[in-house]
Amino acid sequence: MSNALSAAVSGLKAHQTMLDVAGNNLANVNTTGYKSSSVTFAELLSQNMRGAAGPTGSLGGTNPLQVGSGVDVAGIARNQMQGNLVSTGQDLDVAIDGAGYFVLSNGQQSVYTRAGSFAIDAHNTMVDPATGFKVLQADNSTIQIPWGTSMPASATTEVMMNGNLRSSADSNQATYNRIVSNAAFTTSGGANAANETTLLSNLDQWEGGFHEDGSILLSGIREDGTTFENAAISWGAATTMDDILSQISGLYNNSSATLDSSGRIVLTGLDRGYSEAQITGMSYDSGAAESLSLPTYFNYSTIGGNDSKNFSITVFDSMGQEHVMTGNFVKTDAPNTWDLVITSISGETRPSWDSYDILNDSSLNRRIRGIEFNPDGSFRGLSSPGQSTTFSVRYDNNETPQEITLDLGTEGEFNGLTQFSGQSSTAGALTQDGYGSGSLSSVDIDQSGMVIGMFTNGVKNDIAQLQLATFSNPNGLQSVGNGYFSPTANSGEAMATTPGTGGAGTIRGQSLEGSNVDMATEFVTLMQAQNGYQANSRTIRVATDILRELTNLIR
Repeated sequence: MSNALSAAVSGLKAHQTMLDVAGNNLANVNTTGYKSSSVTFAELLSQNMRGAAGPTGSLGGTNPLQVGSGVDVAGIARNQMQGNLVSTGQDLDVAIDGAGYFVLSNGQQSVYTRAGSFAIDAHNTMVDPATGFKVLQADNSTIQIPWGTSMPASATTEVMMNGNLRSSADSNQATYNRIVSNAAFTTSGGANAANETTLLSNLDQWEGGFHEDGSILLSGIREDGTTFENAAISWGAATTMDDILSQISGLYNNSSATLDSSGRIVLTGLDRGYSEAQITGMSYDSGAAESLSLPTYFNYSTIGGNDSKNFSITVFDSMGQEHVMTGNFVKTDAPNTWDLVITSISGETRPSWDSYDILNDSSLNRRIRGIEFNPDGSFRGLSSPGQSTTFSVRYDNNETPQEITLDLGTEGEFNGLTQFSGQSSTAGALTQDGYGSGSLSSVDIDQSGMVIGMFTNGVKNDIAQLQLATFSNPNGLQSVGNGYFSPTANSGEAMATTPGTGGAGTIRGQSLEGSNVDMATEFVTLMQAQNGYQANSRTIRVATDILRELTNLIR
């Protein structure tokens, strides 16, 4: 009789624990990162009333005669199943998709949690706002997010070129080469533009009087790339501008020099097609005290090529000021070969041959010659081993030259410029590495747990990487409240890692992991606990009734 009572009491206790666990699960049905638990029962040690006996002679064996003494809670296991990941839109909310725990510290101990609802404190430290525990990054240091931190400007040093240059084009796609002087010739104190019939002696550009003792010298590049330097232009008192233009034309193979309506010299190719024609120097060597002001530079109006494709991109100087760089690809006479010419950069110091020595300083040369392609359309490289893809530019706000390298792609690959057949060319400047100044405005956390700062200038910088920890036996962790766990002897030591490595899951930014409590399962568990509790209560009632009958025998 006493066994029945004690067994029933143990059953009441065990099912009370089952009810407690189910109730706690239901209480945490909306707790971030909560993992539900379940109870397992085990029979207590039975009382052995008679031992087992083996067969002897003509008698068979007998089984042991035992009476159980009740039930006990064998274990409370935590369900490690992934909870639903719910988007929150909060920058510092993070969820783990897979195994692992976030690592937090109060400076004395580390705790581990699946709840990733983090925030920033007054010192810009990433913390759990409910407890103040600090979130640790991969090197075990805390994470600082410096809101409003300024980022200095960075000058453009590289421009990535990308896209296709069509391998064939109609003959009418060829262009004339045309260059125009940056200064004009005038008469009557600047009231009139010079024309072909204007006498050289009547130009406003004379200072100190007209003399026939000086020399006009011209340097340049012919259409085929050959050069000439300091070619003398003959002239006299009766020389007209047309005489000067004719001599300039005679220095070239297939170009004609004229004056436009403003009095500027224009050198134009007589035929469409590839041409390198350029005037690279124009000077006056005086014979007395007089001087003649001449153009200091010739700008491209159009660039001669068998086909062409223009492009533009915004670049930055060292102060973060934006400048627009424009250029052209032109197809040469050599098969599968193009040139790249930088035509202008806004805000650039006014061009002059003193600062842009095209003939003698390759770093200031704005034409990259001989961009070759393989028969399969991949980038082959430059035809000349000494050719550079780096050029310099000077801005009005900074006399220090800024070097910019054009990345045309990897030789033999298709990751930069290519040449395939097509209706039109798509090649252009894809990206550049410069930027203006900015300040940190927001953060994002990617799958690898990297906290990425986004600045107002569009630049993204890595700030820190979240640390995750895994355990050999997560069920061995001990809950210490607030969704935190601490290691035990049976959980194993924490194995520090980063998201996506070492068996740890990845990170889902702007999300939280919901509770994995299944309400339907818990309601069934409640009913099972109630039934078990009621059944054991009946056992106690029946045993009590029998004891009462026993005591009534002596009345």
